[in-house]
Amino acid sequence: MGAFRLAPAQRAALVSVVSAGALVALKLTVGLLAHSLGLLAEAAHSATDLVAAVLTFFAVGVASRPPDAEHPFGHGKAEHLSALAEGAFLVLASLAIAGEAIHRLAAGGTQAQARWYTFATLGVVLLIDATRALGARRAARRHRSAALAAGALHFASDFLGSAAVLVGLVLVRAGTPSADSIAALVVGVLVLIAAGRLMRTNIGVLMDTAEGGAAIAARAAIAGIEPAVHVRRLRMRSAGGRHFADVVVAVDADAGLSHGHAVADAVEGAIATALPGSDVVVHVEPLEGGTAPLRQRATAVAMGVPEVREVHNVAVLEVAGATELALHLKLPAELSLSSAHEIATHVESAILDAEPGVRRVVTHIEPLGEDGAGRRVSPERSRDERELVRRVTRECTGADPREVRFRETDQGLVAFVTLALGPATGLVEAHSQASEIEQRVRAERPDIVDVVIHTEPAE
Repeated sequence: MGAFRLAPAQRAALVSVVSAGALVALKLTVGLLAHSLGLLAEAAHSATDLVAAVLTFFAVGVASRPPDAEHPFGHGKAEHLSALAEGAFLVLASLAIAGEAIHRLAAGGTQAQARWYTFATLGVVLLIDATRALGARRAARRHRSAALAAGALHFASDFLGSAAVLVGLVLVRAGTPSADSIAALVVGVLVLIAAGRLMRTNIGVLMDTAEGGAAIAARAAIAGIEPAVHVRRLRMRSAGGRHFADVVVAVDADAGLSHGHAVADAVEGAIATALPGSDVVVHVEPLEGGTAPLRQRATAVAMGVPEVREVHNVAVLEVAGATELALHLKLPAELSLSSAHEIATHVESAILDAEPGVRRVVTHIEPLGEDGAGRRVSPERSRDERELVRRVTRECTGADPREVRFRETDQGLVAFVTLALGPATGLVEAHSQASEIEQRVRAERPDIVDVVIHTEPAE
């Protein structure tokens, strides 16, 4: 069995537990001996810190656990629940201290014994309070721990409370008996103020209150991305010293999947640099009315309809000063004409809503081809067809095709042709030559049901 080890944040919390326990014993003993309400109030204050430190010790252990199936965002909020419980303890302690102080003041005060050992004890207490407050503050910054930050705040209030008790006992020794009760009342007020600040901060985290500073840093990081990213929404929250960002960005409707993914990666990287350790989720949406051509924007809108499987032959027509669109939609073959017509009408309405400048949209619906088995065709069996393709290709391009293959399908013979064209050939010209070859081959041999032509630059 391996050695028992504590996480760094747990070690810092354990130091707080030990020091708080020692202070409770010291203050309580000296307070009882000297009949000092101020020291007894500080003992009660330290007792609540002891309980809180124990809570913190276990809370940071829970918070450091990795995410699991039941807690996909991790366990970071355990620290804030601990800090909230600590705040509740402090409120109760402050009310009890203030109530007893007011009771003693109303009764004329109780004579505290300002002996030398009370001043020596307070000197030691102030030194310990200052040391652990600074240590907890450094640990909270290093581990970005809300629970440790809460402990640092309490230790600082302990220091102020101990200083108030010291002043009270000095005044008692100078002949002012009520000074000790007044010092106890000051301690109660300090504890109440600290508890209020602590509870307000951690309730904000548990309620996912907007992270103003973190959101500003995240927006500034995204603004520095080149090319610029269009941010539609940014939501930030934090837990356990870690920031969680939910970002929605928009890209041009014609942008490919790889471009959208690259934008999301850039946003994640920018926020992670500005806020290390952040958990960032980026959602990418199409940008309506973007810079893409109308044909591409209309295609993106049509493909956004779930039942549409393919869009092609999109034509933009200018008719009598108005813009009209025509496009072909491929839908599942098993649909009825009525269902297919409803989908086409939905597509038309969606495009008209997204593009106010378009007056009319006409759709042509086609069934999506079923998957079918393909069988190889031997060169001997397809010799005549192969020679036909080679001849037509030479007549259209001046060169033999790079490759010709045939496959037998349930619908008929399919030819696969690879053309090698000049590197400077334009896309329109390449498509025109491929279309001409396809039309001529199918016209001469109707039994060839399809000609699939792949064009590539010649080396």
